[in-house]
Amino acid sequence: MYDEDDLLPISALSQLVYCERRCALIHIERLWADNRFTADGHRLHDRSHDQQAETRGDVRSVRGLRVRSLRLGIWGQADVVEFRRLPSDEGAPSGCELEGLPGRWQPFPVEHKRGHEKPDISDEAQLCAQALCLEEMLGVTVPEGAIFYHEPRRRHDVVFAPGLRDQTEALAARLHELIRGGVTPPARYERKCRSCSLLDVCLPKTAGQRRSAQQYLAASLASLNEEGGE
Repeated sequence: MYDEDDLLPISALSQLVYCERRCALIHIERLWADNRFTADGHRLHDRSHDQQAETRGDVRSVRGLRVRSLRLGIWGQADVVEFRRLPSDEGAPSGCELEGLPGRWQPFPVEHKRGHEKPDISDEAQLCAQALCLEEMLGVTVPEGAIFYHEPRRRHDVVFAPGLRDQTEALAARLHELIRGGVTPPARYERKCRSCSLLDVCLPKTAGQRRSAQQYLAASLASLNEEGGE
């Protein structure tokens, strides 16, 4: 079990899947740069969190819900959690109660993403982490959720199968290991680097194998200062 002060952001899990160096640059070296993709993503999440909770029929939608897991040491803010009213004739009690509303409700997290489905599990792991948090907080099972991709305007349903759960928990453990170690992995240029907002900070084609981005930039500035003093 982790303390509240040790919790790391759920969003870092998707960064970790995408690139461990990018994750370290953001969460160890505290470096960040926006491009049009990340800026659009920020605006999208701000809009989804600004709206008020609403109930339509048997679905209660709560936006910007803060979630956390002390077991995994992660926290975050779910874009939307749909609480779906369960039939009252079910045998064993399931779901959770909602203040001021009758019946029991099944949580169903929905994550909003600006682009398309990705070839890796970065989005699915981020959503699964939210589900694991909800399970720990509410004492219920969350079997599935969805990712809404805004470019195709389509929901991608995600089943939180044992394999995905195991991968998500392993990512949370690796995230804590990476941050605790405090060492940024060496740069390695790949095709995906071209669309990364940290390309000009990471410098994957030129950064030294054993130097952090901050060290590389400091050395470059020192060299420039020496040339200017000649």
